[in-house]
This record gives sequence, C-alpha cells and structure tokens, in this order.
Amino acid sequence: KQWYQRRVHGQGNLRSWLLESDAADQFSVIHKGGEEVSVFVNNNPDPVEIQTRPRWTETYVKWSPLGTYLATFHTREIALWGGDDFHQISKLSHPGVQFIEFSPCEKYLVTFSPSSINVTEDPSAIIIWDSRTGAKKRAFHSENPPVWPVFKWSSDDKYFARMTQDSTLSVYETPSFGLLDKKSIKVEGLKGFSWSPKDSILAYWVAEDKDVPARVVLLEIPSRKELRVKNLFNVADCKMHWQKSGEYLCVKVDRYKKILENKDIKYAGMYYNFEIFHMSEKQIPVDTVKIEESVHAFSWEPIGSKFAVIHGDSQSLNVSFYGLKKGQGPEVLKKYERKTANHIFWSPTGQFCILAGLRSMNGVLEFVDTSDFTSMGGGEHFMCTDVEWDPTGRYVMTEVSWWGHKVDNAYWLWNFQGKILKRSSVDKFCQLVWRPRPQSLLSKEQFKDIKKNLKKYSDQFNAKDKMRQSRASKELIAKRQALADAFNNWRDQKIREYDETREKRIELRGGRDMDDHENDGVEEETVEFLVKEESTILQD
Repeated sequence: KQWYQRRVHGQGNLRSWLLESDAADQFSVIHKGGEEVSVFVNNNPDPVEIQTRPRWTETYVKWSPLGTYLATFHTREIALWGGDDFHQISKLSHPGVQFIEFSPCEKYLVTFSPSSINVTEDPSAIIIWDSRTGAKKRAFHSENPPVWPVFKWSSDDKYFARMTQDSTLSVYETPSFGLLDKKSIKVEGLKGFSWSPKDSILAYWVAEDKDVPARVVLLEIPSRKELRVKNLFNVADCKMHWQKSGEYLCVKVDRYKKILENKDIKYAGMYYNFEIFHMSEKQIPVDTVKIEESVHAFSWEPIGSKFAVIHGDSQSLNVSFYGLKKGQGPEVLKKYERKTANHIFWSPTGQFCILAGLRSMNGVLEFVDTSDFTSMGGGEHFMCTDVEWDPTGRYVMTEVSWWGHKVDNAYWLWNFQGKILKRSSVDKFCQLVWRPRPQSLLSKEQFKDIKKNLKKYSDQFNAKDKMRQSRASKELIAKRQALADAFNNWRDQKIREYDETREKRIELRGGRDMDDHENDGVEEETVEFLVKEESTILQD
C-alpha cells in the first residue's frame, strides 16, 4: 500500500482507488446519448455510483493504461481527471482532437487533430504532452492521408517511433524528443512495425520486391542490432501479434499460390502461415503453423503459452487452440468445429476465454476453461456489440451500445464462469470502459504460494461473502422498514386531516354524517317490487 499511496504534489493520491478493501474495480459509463458520464465501483451485490457529471465529455472517454487518469474530449482541449474526487489534473489545449494515445507508462499523451493537418507551416496536427504537468513536449506534422496511431511506444516510454510513406522508420528518444542518433532508419519496402510489450525490440516487415523475398526483422533499440531475420516468399500481407507478456511474437502471413495481373493485383490460392517467434529462447527460434482455410480471428492468451484461431468458411467456422512448449513446435490442444463464434476474448489473467458470436451471430457467448477445455457456461446477449473483461479477470461485461443499435441498450455483468449476475438497461447507453490496474506488486513466487494455499484464502473469502450478504440482507430489511414507516406516517397524517374536516363535511351534507356506521341519523326505507310471477297447476 505504501507504493499506491504515493502522492503527487498538489494533486492528492492518484492511486487511491487501488486501496479499496475488496479490490473492487471501477468502470465508466457514457449514457443518455453522450449527455452524461458516470463512474461506478463494481461492489457486490450491486455496483455503486461514485461520480456522475453532465456533459463531462463531448465524444467519448479513455482511461490511461495504468488507470491513473480519465481523459475527456472537448472542442478546444483534452482534459485529464484523477484522484478521489476526479478533479482536473491537467488541461491540454489542442482544438479538434479526435484521437489520443497514452504511452504505456502514462508519462506522455499523444493528441491528434485531423482538422489541423497542413493548416500552418508550424506542426500542429500531432502534439506530445507530459501527462502529469500538461507541458507540451513536441509537435509533429501528420501525413495525408493520416494513419492512427501515428506513433508507437516502447514498453518503458523511453522510445517512440513512426513509419512514413517513403519507407523511413524514425525512432525518437525521451525526454529529449529528438531522433535517436540524429538519423532515421531507411528500410526499402517497409510495410509495418510494432514494439515488444516487454523489451526495447522493434519488429518490422518488408514486402517482396521481384526476386527479393519478404522478411520479418527483429531490431534491438538503441543498438539497431538485428536479432533475428525471417525470409518469407509469396507474401500478400503480414500482421504482427505480440503476446501481452512479450514471450512470443506471432506474424500472420497471408500467402498466395498464384498472382493475377489485373488493374489491381489479385491473388489466387490464398493460405495462411503463423510464424511463431520464441522471444525468450536462445537465437529466437521460429515455428510455423499452416492453415489452408480463411482466418477470421487470432488471439494470444495474455499470460500463458496458448493461442486461438477462428478459421473456415463464414457459414461453418472452426476454433482451434494451440499450445507452445520450450524446444517444441506448436501442438493442437483442442479443435471446435462449426462454432457460432467470430471473436475470442481472453481473460486478462489467462486460462479462461469467451467465444463470442457478435453482430450477425446475435450475441451468442460460450465461456471456456482452457486448462481442460470444459464449457463452463454461456448464454446470449442479443445484438451484443462489445465484450469487456475487468482487469482482474473475475467479471466481464457484455454491452449493446446506442452507438451501434438504437434499441435494447444495456450492459450485463457476468462472472468468469458464464453466470449472469446483473442486467442493467440504461437509456441511450453508449460506452462502458473498465478502469485499468497497474501491474501487481506480487512476485511470481508469491503468486505460486497463493495458488498453492488457495483453499485457505477461499475459506476467508467465502466467510467474507457471507458477511457481505448478511449485511446486504440487513440493509434491505432496514430499507423496507424505512419505506413502511414513511407510508404509515403519511397515512396517519391523512387520517388526522380527514378527522379535522369532519364538521365541515357534516355541514355540507345537511347534518348527515356519512362516517357514522352505527346508523345514527340515518333513516331506513323499505322498497318492495315484483321480481317475477309463476303459475303452478297441482294435480290430485
């Protein structure tokens, strides 16, 4: 807690939400068509609203990667909020900003205003700011057409890089914000790049050029040493997927058997390779997985050594899970055939994942434990547009956003096993975003110890849950009693008011008291009338 209670001068404790005794996470909700923003704590049994402000943002909100800041968008500026009361930390004056990107350690924020492209000779479209102080660090021109994100950051915020249309890779260093070694890296045929989420390593790929093969290069920064090069043939496109822990890099390679020369270059006989780079092993060995069918989705287990692929015809999709072991090639752990799924959402802690059929698949969900591939539960959230895991992997939200559909706007809370806990229908609900958490302070050994003694901790948590439920029951009884008392007080007041007007009522009714149920002052009148008449003949 000592580290979490670190204070920034004049800004209070910006990590105070991490001191919550039950480690309940927070999430922000934009609703009423964007007119209102609320922040909730995901308490058990019901989330508790801790902040609501009208017109807090003009478009959407974004949390910083470690959860310290909440960014809101305004016509002429970006505002950052934080602390117990979500006070304003800094205001970044940049008109017309549509996109922002924090550096991984939150030290810097990049803002991009498309309306400022080539407006003046001085660069103004892209600005990098100091997140805490709001100081402007450097501005850049944007290419036209623009590409977002313009800059990509190393995991420690020391470097950031951009790729230009003339095949130049420019790496900048902080805090000077100047070019590394005062020169860019010229790479002919450069098509894309990305940083390792763990080390200062750049991965980039270069397209084929006649007889020269395409290649994927791992480049160490700042030394610019090539750690590994992989040559590839018959390449139409590449996409790079880093595992969150930085242990593996997967390069999805779209390959062709034949090239067709038309107005646009088209390819025939498409198939797909997954080139798996083992980053933590000596000389970085590379394994290959070949899939002949169309690939619709790829996703790494964030912490672990598995990855999942959705492949096949759009009418008959298959989901395959692969496992990696040191010194061995990838092996198929499980293959699901004909699954109603077009997205894979892994729990942030690994092991558990959701196979989701969004959009045309009507929001079908299946929760899978990949340790033994048992189906834990599932259901359907019709017209679901988004699936969001909380940072701890305990809960997940499914959402129908007003930005995607104009009816049935709601968010549903599930536990990681696929049991639905709460359905919240919200008027013109737009966006829900969980507040991220910084990396745990526990070591790997401490994690292992906790898992080993999980039974002991489970008993403590179960006892705590029972106490919480008991407390919630007491609170519910007290709430009901308060409502009953309020009704009885109101009823007694109305009876008194009625009694006080009794004389007036008798006077208005000519001396007759209609409340006298003992018949005093009431005349009784008997009225007789013929109902029916019958004739009966009696025989001897």
